[in-house]
This record gives sequence, structure tokens and C-alpha cells, in this order.
Amino acid sequence: MRFPRPSRFGLLIALVATLVLLCCGGSVSAILIGGLGAEDDTNAFSTLGCGQGGPIDENGKMPSISNYGADQIRNAAIIINTGADLKLPPRAWVIAVATAMQESTLHNYGNLGARNDHDSLGLFQQRPSAGWGTPKQVQDPVYASRKFYEKLQTVKNWDKLSLTKAAQKVQRSAYPNAYAKHEALATMIVNELADGAAHAIGNSTALMCAAGGQIAASGYGIPLKSTVGSGFRTPQRPTHQGVDLIVSRYTPIAAVASGVVSVVKCDEDRRGRRSCDVDGYPGKGGCGWMVEIVHANDVMTRYCHMVQKPFVTVGQQVAAGDIIGRVGTSGNSSGPHLHFEVHRNNDRTSRGAIDPIRYMREQGAPLGGDE
Repeated sequence: MRFPRPSRFGLLIALVATLVLLCCGGSVSAILIGGLGAEDDTNAFSTLGCGQGGPIDENGKMPSISNYGADQIRNAAIIINTGADLKLPPRAWVIAVATAMQESTLHNYGNLGARNDHDSLGLFQQRPSAGWGTPKQVQDPVYASRKFYEKLQTVKNWDKLSLTKAAQKVQRSAYPNAYAKHEALATMIVNELADGAAHAIGNSTALMCAAGGQIAASGYGIPLKSTVGSGFRTPQRPTHQGVDLIVSRYTPIAAVASGVVSVVKCDEDRRGRRSCDVDGYPGKGGCGWMVEIVHANDVMTRYCHMVQKPFVTVGQQVAAGDIIGRVGTSGNSSGPHLHFEVHRNNDRTSRGAIDPIRYMREQGAPLGGDE
């Protein structure tokens, strides 16, 4: 199935919800979950759909997105249309677009003389001498895209791998970790061209929005099904750098995306004590048992107040949906919940913190249930 061109830059509708629920410090607060505006470059063009309709009009007027001009975005549309024609799910489109961004910046390059890497050509810099096809064939964007997808399908569990691992198994690049940095923008491009298709279930061609427990084509899923409690930097709690997800003790906590575990510890309380195997209380200080994971594009997620030592270790690679621990109430906490944070640039301080509600919704993995 192919997709229509969306309206230009699809304006995002502000979403407002007010809840009165338990929060980390034990107080009760009203939460405003607000605007999904376009302040963030990474998601400025995202739509809220999950993919609909017929083909992207490759010959129609194309938007410029970030530093990519209309001709480059047209090549992205061809990649997406080819994947849809092959009845591959949107996760494959995101991987393919990100790969072409790394290999050619979405340009259909011919022979560049001394600047060529051997005989690499086209959107995916495929080498005729390596069996990808003739020089004319690999410079045909449809042919090149089809060959990439065919090779991707031979990779075992490609849809469960991190984007950079899946792409590397196809491309065999000298820079195997380079693909990850394009995942966020590739997701944005797929969303803009295909009506939010990166919000759909990643390994399904049904184009249904990913629900709780499912992984979206963006590579993200929710950490757990929950009620949303105290929000990000509310007027009542302006220094609250995350969101509280209210669930029962021992509920499993999942990694929201693939990445590498960077921190596992019992966070000290205000007295410098590491006492995490007991229930905490408001004012105690500290995150209790906690985990931090660094994902593609140096996005870091933090998970706090676990009931026991987490199940993962520093340096461990995890996939979206892997269970990393269980909900508790250790540290600065008044009751069982997961305190969840998202940080840009792997900046662990408050300077790097961004609103998890907005960020996760833009990835197609909204917090707070199955909406």
C-alpha cells in the first residue's frame, strides 16, 4: 500500500489534559499536558497520523525538511513507495531512509571520480563489483531501494534490531555506528511524507497506531501501561525533570528503545546514604534504584524508584521492550510509580531534560495507556 502526500508541514494540534494524581514528592498536583508545537527541530514536521491511503506523489511538490531539499525528499518518497510496494512495514522505510541519508545524503550520485569509494553509486552507494547490479541499475532509485529491502529481509529479526545494526548488516560499512544519528530525522521524514507512518506498529503492514506494549516504526515503545501522574516542570513542581507513571509495585519496566545501558545504581539520598532496598518517602532525596540508557542520536532515558536492583548492567545493549527492572518506591517517593525522564545530547543534568509526554507522543509511543 502507498501513501498520499500530506498537507504542507501538517500543523500539530495542541493536546490538553488535566489530571490530579500522586507525584514523587508526595504532594497532589494538577498537570497540564500541553502543546505539541514545532519548537523542536527534530520533530517540527511530524504528523499525528499512523499512515493512510495511496501513493506519495513522487512528481508533486516536495517540502524541504531540515537541511534536505525537495529533490532529496523526493528520493526519500521513492524509497518509501518502494517499501510499500514490497508490502514491507514502516520500520523498514525508516531504516532505508536513514541508510540513504548516511550513504548519499539522499542524493542519487553517479560517478564522482576520485571522490567515489571504489565503484559505489546511487542512493545507497551500492557497488556493482560487489554484485548489487550494473552501474545503470544501482543509479535507478527504485531498483536501488528494492535491492536494499531485499537484502534487509534476509537479516534475521531485522525488525527487532537497532536501526544501525540492521543497516550495517545490509551495507557492511566501514562506519558501522554512523546510521544511528539519522534515525530521528528519518522518522520525521517518513511521518511527513506518509501521514505519520512511523507511529504505526513497526513490524506490521496494517498501518495501525502502536498501542501499549507495541514498538512503533520509530523504534520506540512505552516503558509500561500506566496512569500519568505529576508532569514535567509543572507550576507546582518546576524542578520536576520527568513524569511520574503510576502503577503497582513490581510492574515490569521496559526499555523504550534500543540502546546501551550507561548507569545502574542506587542513587544517594540527601544524607549521602544508599538505602534503596527499603521504601522511600517524600523529602528523602535521590532516585532510589535507577537505570539510564543512551539511545540513537544521544537521547538518554532515565528510570527511577525501582523496587530492587535492576536487571541490567552498565554497557549492556538492550532492545526496545526489554525488561530492565520493576516498579517500586525507593528514594524520594511517596508511593509505587516509575519516574521517567528523557534527555537530549546525553546531558544528565536538568539542562538536557525535555518533556517526556511530548517526546514519546512524537515517537508514536504515547505515555499513559493505549491512546
